[in-house]
Amino acid sequence: MPTLFTAANIFLGYLCILRTIQGAMIYGTNPLQASLDFDVAAKTIGFSFILDGLDGRIARMTNTTSEFGRELDSLADVISFGIAPAILAYVWGVEFAGVDQLQRAGKFISFLFLVCGAARLARFNIQKNPIPRNPGRPNRKYFVGLPIPAAAGMVAAVVHASDNFPITNIYLSAGWAALLALLSFLMVSTWRYWSFKELNLGRPRSPLLLVLMCGVIYAIWNWSQVVLLVIAGTYVASGIAIRAGGIIRRYFARKTPAPDIHQEPQVG
Repeated sequence: MPTLFTAANIFLGYLCILRTIQGAMIYGTNPLQASLDFDVAAKTIGFSFILDGLDGRIARMTNTTSEFGRELDSLADVISFGIAPAILAYVWGVEFAGVDQLQRAGKFISFLFLVCGAARLARFNIQKNPIPRNPGRPNRKYFVGLPIPAAAGMVAAVVHASDNFPITNIYLSAGWAALLALLSFLMVSTWRYWSFKELNLGRPRSPLLLVLMCGVIYAIWNWSQVVLLVIAGTYVASGIAIRAGGIIRRYFARKTPAPDIHQEPQVG
């Protein structure tokens, strides 16, 4: 069963590439249909995100984990969260800006996104107990670097939030390329991101958590463009905020003079 979920993940990545190519081909003659193709491409990445989280949990629940399953899952992630979003990011955000130099830069940055994502997966596979540069709480588990599904989810969330019409403005396209470069860097960085692995939904939880989860699902169902963008953007920014906070704390720690414990008490 976990392999079926992984195979579905691969299919969604393949479908994302097909619909992106189809949207690029017909945009000049039918922009509305092209936007629908880009919308489907973005949504397939979102559904891949869900399936990627389910296959590992199902394998652990059914005690069917294997080396073959782990390797297949990594290859599926390269397709669904590496190749597919890289192609979508270039076609949707750079191809129609109409500037040759920007298109060349966009091709390179999209390829950089793919390479950094593959490197992120390789590092995750070989590291048994990775330690981020700025370790957090000992009772909380972290990812070292931005996970590739989160980076791909950010790409899909931006495309979905923009009504799926491709970028034609040169300045917006340049900003989009800068965001891709940032995501690429965050994936290969050693900055920490909360993994949520200590959350065990099998244990009893407060009714407030159930209400909160239902509220999030309702919000996504009715205002998916805004809510998904906020969720994806908040998670991406969380690693930057944690890293910036650590730098600020160390800066003020160096500025604060240490108390002189050898100073003799004054009498009088």
